[in-house]
Amino acid sequence: MQRSPGKKLLLIVGLVVVAAVVFGLWRQHGKGGGGEAVTGAAAKGTSTGVPVTVATATRGEIDLSLKVIGRAEAYSTVNVRSRVDGQLESLAFTPGAHVKKGALLAKVDPRPLQAAYDEAMGNVARDQAQLVKAEADLARYQNMLGKGFVSRADFDLYKANLGVARAALESDRAAARAARTQLDFTTIVAPFDGVTGAPLAYPGATLNADTTDIVVLNEVDPIRVAFSIPEDSLAAVRNSARRGTLPVHAKIPGDDGAPLTGELEFIDNAVDTTTGTIVLKGRFANADGRLTPGQFAEVTLPTTRLFDAVSIPVVALQSSTEGTFVFVVKQDGSVEQRAITTGATTADRVVVDKGLQAGERVVTEGQMLLVDGARVRVDKG
Repeated sequence: MQRSPGKKLLLIVGLVVVAAVVFGLWRQHGKGGGGEAVTGAAAKGTSTGVPVTVATATRGEIDLSLKVIGRAEAYSTVNVRSRVDGQLESLAFTPGAHVKKGALLAKVDPRPLQAAYDEAMGNVARDQAQLVKAEADLARYQNMLGKGFVSRADFDLYKANLGVARAALESDRAAARAARTQLDFTTIVAPFDGVTGAPLAYPGATLNADTTDIVVLNEVDPIRVAFSIPEDSLAAVRNSARRGTLPVHAKIPGDDGAPLTGELEFIDNAVDTTTGTIVLKGRFANADGRLTPGQFAEVTLPTTRLFDAVSIPVVALQSSTEGTFVFVVKQDGSVEQRAITTGATTADRVVVDKGLQAGERVVTEGQMLLVDGARVRVDKG
């Protein structure tokens, strides 16, 4: 059965009306719900504020410092050599190990020098016997001289013989001491506490006295760090050194430990005219071996002390086309974008010459999300 055109038209109109009512209800509820959600989020964001970290500007003494790159060097270095000719018999050290002063490092074959020493001692024994005979002869002829049995000339001859015997004995004793010293040199010991390098000669090698290197020994406790500073900073360093011992701090790259603290020990006697710098050296205790000769270190050297200076962390500084500024946290929880004038920088702090008072709080983390007047939430600081 076919429907009439009138019924079809009514059906179509009814469907359109239902669709319009449903769409209207959807728009009404959707907008209302969405508006409430946005309003709630906005209210929540306004109440919590932007999370930031802050620091307080402080007033007091502050040391200005130079930060340069230095290199560690052994406090003293010795190329250990044999002091006698001979064949290297043995090595008694472990390469790269710490050794104490007087520790055995190597031995030279002692047999030739032992024979020379034994010969010298034999000469001493012979001359001792000759001296005893000369003394006995002189005593006997002195008794005979008193009785007129010998002439004065004969007596003087025996007296001279005694003197020759005594001189010969002293000479042989000196030769024996020299031979003993040479024999002692076959035992090679460490001249100071240090760290041994790799062997430069091995058992069986023929050593030439004071020529052939056996091992390099470095003294590393204490240790020095050498660095250069610009010549225009030298006057400030000298002025600080006049007030007492000048501390030097060294930070080792890749070392998570605290910076090492030493003292300035050496200022070179001339400025390098090519670079306009002068070499300084700091002395550091190094019992734990954190510094190794040749190693780089970041050196911090105080140069000038400022009194009654206001300072803040360097990370609080922001820059714009109008200059340097910071975000200052106010009592109501909002921030003020404030222009400041900065002075000298030392380590991780900067001196503020104008624009900030001691006790005011500045933002050190979270500045990228801030504008003047924004509300913040202080997480720490």
